Amino acid sequence: MTAEHERTAGGRGTNSGRTKGGSTRERGASRRRGPQLDDAILDAAWDVLVERGYPGFTFEAVAARAGTSRPVLYRRWPQREDLLLAAVTKHWRSQPITVPDTGSLRDDALGLLRNADIGRPRMITLMSVQLVDYFRETGTSFSDLRDAVHPPDRATGFETIVARAVERGELPDVPRSSRVLNLPFDLFRHEVFMTMRPVPEESIAEIVDEVWLPLLKLPGTPPAGSG
Repeated sequence: MTAEHERTAGGRGTNSGRTKGGSTRERGASRRRGPQLDDAILDAAWDVLVERGYPGFTFEAVAARAGTSRPVLYRRWPQREDLLLAAVTKHWRSQPITVPDTGSLRDDALGLLRNADIGRPRMITLMSVQLVDYFRETGTSFSDLRDAVHPPDRATGFETIVARAVERGELPDVPRSSRVLNLPFDLFRHEVFMTMRPVPEESIAEIVDEVWLPLLKLPGTPPAGSG
């Protein structure tokens, strides 16, 4: 066999080996299946969104970061918006806010906002900045996104602590709208949007003591604006 034949045969052997075994990325992807692969893709999608925003959030970028191929993504999330919503939902739900149970509605409310203040400001600020183009393109809003990522049929933190207060007899059992129940977190989120930083303790106390508890007419609470 001539040197040329050896080189040709060696080349075929090398190419054949790559074809048979697949590329490093393909072999890595083939070892991950089901939920493990889905988690890896969604984690990669979140990283791409954080780094590049919605304009850079492409199937190509996510596939490259996840070490897989675009067809793998298309089979799971046919549209870019589907992939983005899945990634945001996974990340949001992976960082739940601990709901206190102190036996006091006021202490529960203050504790809930303090817990939210630990991680939510960065996430809220990030999404409000990085998803501007997404909201414009899809005609949706942050409110729509919030409703989509919140687990269906699950009470919010403030709905939970009010229900406990009613069970304890701390609050009268009367109808209350969702807007009233969740007002503290709406005000908290507004504060984050306006300042782009965590909410200070004095603002948390004002939200609870000067706005929400008087609105709920908690016995012993002074009327809003008094004193």
